[in-house]
Amino acid sequence: MNDKMIIPNHIGIIMDGNGRWAVKRGLPRTMGHKKAIGTLKELCIHMADIGVKYVSLYAFSTENFKREVKEVNFLMDLFINTFEKEFGFLKERDVKIIFSGRREPLPEKVLNAMDDLVNDTKNNKSLVLNICINYGSHAEIVDMTKKLCQLYKDGNISLDDIDEELLMKNMYNDLPPLDYVIRTSGELRLSNFMMYQASYAEFYFPEVLFPDFGVEEFDKALEEFQKRNRRFGGIK
Repeated sequence: MNDKMIIPNHIGIIMDGNGRWAVKRGLPRTMGHKKAIGTLKELCIHMADIGVKYVSLYAFSTENFKREVKEVNFLMDLFINTFEKEFGFLKERDVKIIFSGRREPLPEKVLNAMDDLVNDTKNNKSLVLNICINYGSHAEIVDMTKKLCQLYKDGNISLDDIDEELLMKNMYNDLPPLDYVIRTSGELRLSNFMMYQASYAEFYFPEVLFPDFGVEEFDKALEEFQKRNRRFGGIK
């Protein structure tokens, strides 16, 4: 990798195509999700090593609860196993883990595994890994609005205090705007992922399915980012 390469400060990854990856190989869809964990571990190590500061992963949307019960239950168990057994290496690499999304109706065991990871990594200072589970951008904006209404009702803010900065600070987590959004599998949509935060992000839609989106494919995405001319609404 070129040492002079511009590294996006905040990258969002929509990890799409796990089920299709498995079906193409004659495997149950659940095996695609399992394979994706290995890919994710590889990417996390790489992103931390090259200096990415923030990564937001779209792991499970609010709409994903509409999938077959068997697949949803498998994913919940996979989250527990991953958070309790697979993510220990992130602690050693000084990665701070946070979560975005509604806690209801996630199972208690999933919530406990999430809370333990947050607590165990809260003082880490390299990569901030934001895992979006039971997340939807519409839901986040609704929840943020309710939070601001309560702050106003309690007298903690005035109407004049409400601006774009306050909105960002009262999302599920206080994170910088997204610089680069990558969605694997070739689908050309955001699917309700951090739409407010992605207002001026660059987008990249590789056709490769997420289980195959390893370090080499990620570096191709970074090479593409170098070609973008970010104007933020101005003219150049």
